[in-house]
Amino acid sequence: MSTSEVYDYIVIGAGVQGSFTAYELVKTKKKTLLLEQFTLPHTRGSSHGQTRMIRKAYDQNFYADMMDEGYELWAQLEREAGVKLFRRTGLLVMGPENSQSYLDFKSTLEKKKIPMMVLTPDNFNQHIPNVILADGDGAFVDTTAGVLYADRALKVAQEQFHKLGGVIKDQEKVIDIKPGLTVTVSTSAGVYQAMGLVITAGPWANKLLAHVNLHLPLEVVRINVCYWKEKVPDLYHVNKRFPCFLLTEGEGVKDHIYGFPSNEYPGLIKICEHEDAQARSRSSNICYHNGSETDPDQRDKKTDCADIDILRRYIAHYLPGVIPDPAVIESCMYTVMASSLDQSLASCCAS
Repeated sequence: MSTSEVYDYIVIGAGVQGSFTAYELVKTKKKTLLLEQFTLPHTRGSSHGQTRMIRKAYDQNFYADMMDEGYELWAQLEREAGVKLFRRTGLLVMGPENSQSYLDFKSTLEKKKIPMMVLTPDNFNQHIPNVILADGDGAFVDTTAGVLYADRALKVAQEQFHKLGGVIKDQEKVIDIKPGLTVTVSTSAGVYQAMGLVITAGPWANKLLAHVNLHLPLEVVRINVCYWKEKVPDLYHVNKRFPCFLLTEGEGVKDHIYGFPSNEYPGLIKICEHEDAQARSRSSNICYHNGSETDPDQRDKKTDCADIDILRRYIAHYLPGVIPDPAVIESCMYTVMASSLDQSLASCCAS
């Protein structure tokens, strides 16, 4: 393999992080190469799927601060590309009204003066039909929240990157990295050089870092993404103003349950579990995650259905218009800090 032309930057991994990193680099006139091991688009990593939630309702204030800029950047990309990427639906947040987690979410919006609507048991079903609010639960709506069209956003970022002169090469797996004043990246199809290298490979990060004798305390976990059938088609559809929703905790539910209005698949609503890592790490100094640890190259060989059982029970009790049996189960991967790192950081802070 002969050496290719030299770039200012090489970005490895064309998921949402890599594609937007490459896009921002080329906007500053940096000659940039974006490498991807799979054929684009694909469903092997963490960036596939039609929708993601965007919100300002978090249990920690700094996320809400970050989202001010986040919303502006999404709006800017919509203008630049002439493509709609965001749909405002609102986010319904529910949870035991005196619980710390629920109060933290609500407090963030109140402190930041973010538009919200507080619901009561008396008026809840006037605003949110076909959902049962548990006894003792509070509810409010982050009216700024909504849905990002994830697949579309990823495609737009890559198209804008290419339009500005960026180079995308997919089906090229990185097989070696040689650091130096000029970094050399060898792939299954060529050799490339650059003054700087950015690795945004998610689940494959440590496999790539091994080429330069680095190892980060990362864990890769497989997540179930579940879609459930509506008893009456479009009962929870986005066009009927059904919002995204998040349950902070509940009876038999220690972790967050979140969902989207039906839109991606006809007659199906996406409802999943997401472990409240922040709350648990505050009490135990360990970073937790929902899902089962996995090798990214063997993702579909490992299954864990504990979360699905929890979701079945929740749906049967509180979403009367949904059949409590998943119609579609897809896979996604999270890359999270391992508990050993969190414990080390806790020790450093304590000292």
